[in-house]
Amino acid sequence: MTATTLERSKVVPRTAHESIPFARLTTVELRKMFDTRSGFWLLASILILSVTATVAVIAFAADADLTYDSFGAAVGVPMTVVLPLLAALSVTSEWSQRSGLSTFTMVPQRSRVIGAKAVATVLVGVVSMLVALAVGAVGNVVGTALAGTDLVWDISLAQMGGIVLANVLGMLVGFMLGVLLRSSAGAVVGYFVYSFVLPGLSSLLAASQDWFRDLGPWIDFKWASSRLYDATMTGESWAQLATSAAIWLVVPLVLGLALLFRSEVK
Repeated sequence: MTATTLERSKVVPRTAHESIPFARLTTVELRKMFDTRSGFWLLASILILSVTATVAVIAFAADADLTYDSFGAAVGVPMTVVLPLLAALSVTSEWSQRSGLSTFTMVPQRSRVIGAKAVATVLVGVVSMLVALAVGAVGNVVGTALAGTDLVWDISLAQMGGIVLANVLGMLVGFMLGVLLRSSAGAVVGYFVYSFVLPGLSSLLAASQDWFRDLGPWIDFKWASSRLYDATMTGESWAQLATSAAIWLVVPLVLGLALLFRSEVK
């Protein structure tokens, strides 16, 4: 009897399982960004708006404006507006759509999941702008051929790099808002306030207050990052970008991560 009791009381060792590779997590997060209805329609809107913008430049722009820069800017604008929303929704969907319970059950280390989402955000940001530049190049060739004008390639490699970096930073802002707020509606509203309301207030303040005119680029992230588009960055410009990014991107992201790791997933 005693031997039987002792045998039954033995603890059965738990089978150890290998953790899911980070590359697989990133692939899953990339697929999840476009599998939902919101992700699908955001992606569809990017394609539709990109084609519409290219056709509009060909149809309505003056012959002198049929340049690579014009087509690249026309295609890039929809992406810079829509893609940060996609980055935000990739995080908030775990809470708003209640998929976080299964996600964090399969991968209990939340830092690995959020890290995979961050890597997926950067990859989408880089690839999307490369696609925008490629579509702009096609539009430039077709537009100038139809108009009978010379091809103008007025975007340098340095400027291309700045454009890609600016787009990635914009997507990281959307990602940060998703981590900080963990609400789809809140993140969308927060992004539009950040993108359209705050720059207007900053410009108004700079126009009316001399003390803010020089201080603005140091604390206005949108202002500092806008110089990436025209390749006019200097040493001071990079310092301004780093300082404003620390204020508007790094600090809120760290705070959001601290709250996210402690939040209850239902």
